[in-house]
Amino acid sequence: MDPFSGKHSDAMKPPWLTVMAPPAEVLERMYRLLREGKLNTVCDWANCPNLGECYRRQTATFMILGNICTRNCSFCAVPKGKPEKVEAKEPVRVAEAVADLGLKHVVITSVTRDDLPDGGAGHFAATVREIKYLNPDTSIEVLIPDFKGDRVALRTVVEAAPDVIGHNLETVPRLYRRARAMARYDRSLQVLETCKKLNKNIFTKSGIMLGLGEQEWEVRQTLQDLRQIGCDFLTLGQYLQPTLNHIEVVEYVPPEKFNYYREMAMEMGFVRVVSSPLARSSYHAEEMLVDL
Repeated sequence: MDPFSGKHSDAMKPPWLTVMAPPAEVLERMYRLLREGKLNTVCDWANCPNLGECYRRQTATFMILGNICTRNCSFCAVPKGKPEKVEAKEPVRVAEAVADLGLKHVVITSVTRDDLPDGGAGHFAATVREIKYLNPDTSIEVLIPDFKGDRVALRTVVEAAPDVIGHNLETVPRLYRRARAMARYDRSLQVLETCKKLNKNIFTKSGIMLGLGEQEWEVRQTLQDLRQIGCDFLTLGQYLQPTLNHIEVVEYVPPEKFNYYREMAMEMGFVRVVSSPLARSSYHAEEMLVDL
């Protein structure tokens, strides 16, 4: 086991995926803030390789609605099972943490909560409103589940007016059955399309993992599908197997290929693209809004 990432070590992992552990004091300060606010970050629960860098920069992606997901995606390290009760005061605690950290940009995501009538959309909206109230100069990005495609739930989030609404396709359509058995490719596209139609001034964003066995033509088609429904921002990163119980890595995609896909995406008309082996949905998210 890798003591820093919590992942099973892989002797075949290429050198460009090596990350340095952050200083202990950096982790302690962030963990103390999270403990005091009874907050979760997807950085921890998803075993993100950039945790050290982001915590050092005093940035984090807050994960609301608990840390137990109702779905069973085979790539994801977040625990699955019966979720806990929604905490009504969590939106305020997140807003206070944003203020304590002095964040200029914040990303809010969640586990999928199919057990809730609105999928947690109202909780997302409340969190956005509380952040705006305490941090009027902070830009806000939400990374939402699909809410089963419910247009009312999507409207609830859109009407809270975050600056960016993200929803990840995660992979190409052919691999959904293996990687996202409880999700649908067409529904995820519809989520992004609906958000853009409800408010064309909100930037939409999606992300794809590479290394699951996708072919270049499939990646190209997926990017074209995203552009066709007006998606503005894109992230491309290498899939890393969280544990031996998760779907395996088929290929470690070299940095040159990520650069190639970035150029491809920019030529298609994406406004911002982050494409590198260690890129994740919210990696350097604040930079996507610069000069826009």
